[in-house]
Amino acid sequence: MTSATVLGPAESDEGDAGRAELSRLIFDGTYEDVHADIRALLLDPAFDARDGLSLPEAGRLAYERSRFVHGRLERPLEILKNPRRLFALAEWPSLLDVSTFSLLMVHYNLCLGTVAEHGGDREDLKDHLEELDSLESFGPYMATELGYGNNVAALRTEAVYDRHTETFVINTPDPLAQKYMSYSGFQDVPKVAVVLARLKADGKDHGVYPFVVRISDAGGLCEGIHAAPCPEKPVQGLDNGLTWFDHVRVPRRNLLLGDRGEFTPEGAFKPGAGNQRKRFLKAMSRIQPGRLCVSSAAVGAGRASVYIALRYAARRLTNAPGRNDMPVIEYRSHQLSLFTQLAKVYAMTFLLNHAKRAYLREAGEISAELGVLIALTKALTTWEMTETVAVCRERCGAQGIFSANRIADYGSLLQGLVTAEGDNQVLLATTAGQLLARPAAETAGATRAERGPHGLLDVRLLVEILGERERSLHEEGRARMSDDSGRTYFEAWNSTMNSALAMARTRAVRVALESFEAAVGEAHEPSVRVALRELALLYALTEVRRDAGWYLAQGALTADEVRALPDLLDEVCTRVLPYTSLLIDGFRLSPELLRAPIAADDYVSAFQSLTGGGK
Repeated sequence: MTSATVLGPAESDEGDAGRAELSRLIFDGTYEDVHADIRALLLDPAFDARDGLSLPEAGRLAYERSRFVHGRLERPLEILKNPRRLFALAEWPSLLDVSTFSLLMVHYNLCLGTVAEHGGDREDLKDHLEELDSLESFGPYMATELGYGNNVAALRTEAVYDRHTETFVINTPDPLAQKYMSYSGFQDVPKVAVVLARLKADGKDHGVYPFVVRISDAGGLCEGIHAAPCPEKPVQGLDNGLTWFDHVRVPRRNLLLGDRGEFTPEGAFKPGAGNQRKRFLKAMSRIQPGRLCVSSAAVGAGRASVYIALRYAARRLTNAPGRNDMPVIEYRSHQLSLFTQLAKVYAMTFLLNHAKRAYLREAGEISAELGVLIALTKALTTWEMTETVAVCRERCGAQGIFSANRIADYGSLLQGLVTAEGDNQVLLATTAGQLLARPAAETAGATRAERGPHGLLDVRLLVEILGERERSLHEEGRARMSDDSGRTYFEAWNSTMNSALAMARTRAVRVALESFEAAVGEAHEPSVRVALRELALLYALTEVRRDAGWYLAQGALTADEVRALPDLLDEVCTRVLPYTSLLIDGFRLSPELLRAPIAADDYVSAFQSLTGGGK
């Protein structure tokens, strides 16, 4: 095994400085203050593997681990005041238990976050806030309905106001209106949910509002609440279910009204300013930080996957013509697969850091521009990390199949993240429509990017080429939408949608690459700067190659440049290889933390210890 392929810790002051510098960039200078203590929790025996559990037993364990995490950190309401802590909480626990991540995020961000944001200053809600803040009860979030999965604004659950008793009667009018996927299967776990329902008063439909509803206590489901478990999911044993309401009466105070309406002294409901759509979006405000939480978990899983796969690749022996016992990472094909994914992990890390900073600058007020950035970040990170996890699992061979080696479990996590907080395809289509409504695409680069002395090895040139594609697709989309040929709006949009999706994705990639370039510029250590520059180039070349036919047809690339792309990618991989150990050490992961046998220095002994067999 050559020194270049040994992915253990480097014994040098320069190596330590490089890892510290990478950690600073990866965690945006917040590792010690924001991440370190959450990471430390994962080393506790509470997160040790439990063999032989059924899926329901694994789900129960996730509730135990959620209580463990809650008991060792500041209260959830304090975490909500510091969004970086919330994002870190999304990132770490999923590395060892994907179900614990789901429980924590729904409870902290969606349920408690909604109650705090829309009723945290109300004395009459303090008991609910304390119950959720202390984790005396878990907090599901019941928005999605069986028949309206991607159109929550059209949900059918009703909350009819009775002004004589000052109560709401919450009811499920038909099977399509059953709440779908929220946690109601473990009926003996006390739960207080946020339920989105259509507020009706004095015969008028005022749109969708959130309500606090007690779902269960230690004795089971509360009166009028019914639930049935969803089918089992691979890996995740959580108690997802169908939930429906049979005329459940809740007091008026349980309406999380915020500034979206009021009751007159006579008891009549008066909606707030704006239309139903605007009031609905305010009611769903926690979805925006939720998308950043989802992206944090996705990128964390991507980092862990490439960490495990690259450590294993440096120790997994194979043969080659004229050679025996050669690490598989020496093969250029293996390098291209895994280094491409490593580049994507870094690109998505810096894109996510950019989106987090933008969210923090606006102090929770989501402008149209920030909403677009968050949506693009959520869609691209979860799609890209889905591919990263799949490639890493495959490159680990049969070892990648075992849950003990983590990567297969991350695949299950990413499948859920792609559809969480807005299904990616629908979310990106909505965002593409918003971008097409603008008069001109805001892109980098001129109409024709000028070649410098380095040609396609210049990342800035590749940013400009991506900008050309984004702008061209934007102009094409606007022209199609404005074509006055007697088509309906839907027909015009339907004929434009796929190119609009490509435009939106290209924009996300371009922003990710610009964020990557900015991180390279912030690096002080020479080895880090060189390593990141090569990874940024690898990511950019990969993306340009993805649509090489389009660039060739548009004249943005020459035929010779297109033919040269495979060799250029191989060339960059050879330059990344010596920095591989440094690049993954910056993730702050370790074999002891992940407990994945194939990540261990002696993976054979680690795997034998797991099986209890072998010599």
